[in-house]
Amino acid sequence: MIREITDIQEWTSFLEKNGSPSFLQSWEWGSLNEKHSNYQILRLGLYEASENLVATAQVLKIRAKRGDFFFIPHGPTFNDVSQAQMRQYLQEFMNYLVPIAKKEGYVFIRVSPIQSQQNGGEECYFKVGFQKAPIYMHAERIWVLDLEPSEEELLANMRKTTRYLVRRAPKDGVEIEKRSDDTSIEDFWKLYEETASRESFVPFSKAFVDNEYKEFATSGNADYFFGKVEGEYLAGALVVYTKSTAFYHQGASRHTKFPVPYALQWEAIREAKRRGCKLYNFWGILQEGRTPKAWNGLTLFKKGFGGRQIDYIPTQDYVIHPLKYALSWIFETYLQWKRGV
Repeated sequence: MIREITDIQEWTSFLEKNGSPSFLQSWEWGSLNEKHSNYQILRLGLYEASENLVATAQVLKIRAKRGDFFFIPHGPTFNDVSQAQMRQYLQEFMNYLVPIAKKEGYVFIRVSPIQSQQNGGEECYFKVGFQKAPIYMHAERIWVLDLEPSEEELLANMRKTTRYLVRRAPKDGVEIEKRSDDTSIEDFWKLYEETASRESFVPFSKAFVDNEYKEFATSGNADYFFGKVEGEYLAGALVVYTKSTAFYHQGASRHTKFPVPYALQWEAIREAKRRGCKLYNFWGILQEGRTPKAWNGLTLFKKGFGGRQIDYIPTQDYVIHPLKYALSWIFETYLQWKRGV
């Protein structure tokens, strides 16, 4: 049985029980998109024997130029299940969502799975009727750092150059601040806007970044970090937390001879350890043929801190209106080209 979940505690408890692998399935992310983007949000729970919650799916109902679609970012969230059970639960979610989508005129249902490609889950999606989407919504290849080792061990596992720059930063006068005041967005936005112009990417709006911080900060799950030299801010980051993981979701910097970004990341990693997080998620890295080639430099930077790569199942589409979807596919393929993929 599937029904909507309206209790934040029930939702969050299930997410944390199953590793809280992504903030995109958090209650806060749904609220952010509901308030800022005016998306309708469905928070669905799949129950066995009426009361046993075994899977959840936060669904964003998106009206867009590319075509109207339902979107499940980094979901659904499952209990520890077999491939057969996962396929069964996916089918039940589709049985519930497809009639709603058809009735309301949506073109397709899109899922960005959180499961690793290594476990063969992509076949489950295929058997339920999904196909690989022409474009990613959230990075499908990420870089994570396990936080169980001591700080000394984490430093030892870094690339030699990265470790040197982290240790040199204090000698160069680099200072790191963790901030939560109302003016943080102003200082971050100056860096972010400059970074977007230099690196030629389309930034989130200032209002979105501000609202993202406020939504997660309400539950104590967001921090701004700033790096400065002689009072001048040279790098900034917005880090979002779940119980298990810290996510480097928004970042910005100026070109400088000082190793400010290295010191900033190290302090964010240390803060994640203090909070008891098991992972530090650097977010996306270069994936040839799927992400912009310009990610190469950022990828080298992230990998320098040590860690490991995770490849998620590619974004999946369940087509409801084939003709309209074909037009959407052409539009998104063009969009990929514009992104420099």
